[in-house]
Amino acid sequence: MIRALGMMSGTSLDGVDAALIETDGVRIGGFGRSGFRAYGDNESAVLHGALGSWPDAPAVPDVARLVEASHADLALTFPEAEVIGFHGQTLAHDPRGRGTHQAGNGHALARAVGRPVIWDFRSEDVRRGGEGAPLVPFFHWACAEWAAGQGRLPPAPVAFLNLGGVGNISWVDPTASAPEAPGACLAFDTGPANAPLNDLMRRRLRLARDEGGALAASGRPDPEVVAHLLAHPYFDRPAPKSLDRDQFAGLLPAVEALPDADAAATLVAVVAASVAAGLRWLPSAPACVLVCGGGRRNAAIMDALADVLDAPVQPVEEIGLDGDMLEAQAFGWLAVRVMRGLPISGPLTTGVPQPVCGGRISHPRTIA
Repeated sequence: MIRALGMMSGTSLDGVDAALIETDGVRIGGFGRSGFRAYGDNESAVLHGALGSWPDAPAVPDVARLVEASHADLALTFPEAEVIGFHGQTLAHDPRGRGTHQAGNGHALARAVGRPVIWDFRSEDVRRGGEGAPLVPFFHWACAEWAAGQGRLPPAPVAFLNLGGVGNISWVDPTASAPEAPGACLAFDTGPANAPLNDLMRRRLRLARDEGGALAASGRPDPEVVAHLLAHPYFDRPAPKSLDRDQFAGLLPAVEALPDADAAATLVAVVAASVAAGLRWLPSAPACVLVCGGGRRNAAIMDALADVLDAPVQPVEEIGLDGDMLEAQAFGWLAVRVMRGLPISGPLTTGVPQPVCGGRISHPRTIA
């Protein structure tokens, strides 16, 4: 077992998560402590200003330095970590076009923290014809296998629904021999999640989020906006499939004329409707839907999901997991898989033709 530190800065752009996990790259031996480094207002503005940028854009070097420095600040508070899984900051994702771009260089981070850094997890999958996302499903399989082994889940397929900036769902069967085994995992991005709601709150009310979903709960959703979203061709594409954070950028203009509460309620209804639309692509009905990411703290979203989904909906804390740190833990687990040459994605998670081990390894002692 290796003590790995996973680090994640997601599409919500609120800060950097870091979490320790002990693993051999297949099974979970234990979970360690975690930490968070928030982005300041100026830092957040820099990141928001660079969304959609590719590596040749003028803003990218400054963003990369910000990402590397913020991650190094946090990583140095975890001296017990033997290796670091560094996702970087996604600025653009167009797997059928220019590819995928995560700002931040693992060489620079390895130099700063003096430990091996595994990074650039998505590029090889895209190069081989995959979507490059989502990458967490194999880890969701490991979590289900761990929870089933402790009697916290039935030995049956379950779904993990991650609600970050974009939503993604993983259908996993913990009785499979490995996450890359046939029938073990199916995953895809469901649609917009926290990103449009957070953007609405920031632009209208200068708040980071709708805390607890209080504003949305006081409003009424506009069914025409929801219906228009569901008419998007993305929802008719079979899984696996993935989204860029701003692929549904038209949502905010669509709610522009609505009062604040109704606009927030409409964006919440969009989240639930897009998840419900995605369930038709699952191989079988899940025993339960386990919600992770920031969206699980929004009571309006959780209530809306419970209203439209047939399966029980519950936060991952119900089975002993940390929904705030699951993605960070995932990249620690994936880092160990990369070190061992094990697949981190497969045909039914990213659409890549064959299971692929992506990622790059930077050792501080070999960097000039």
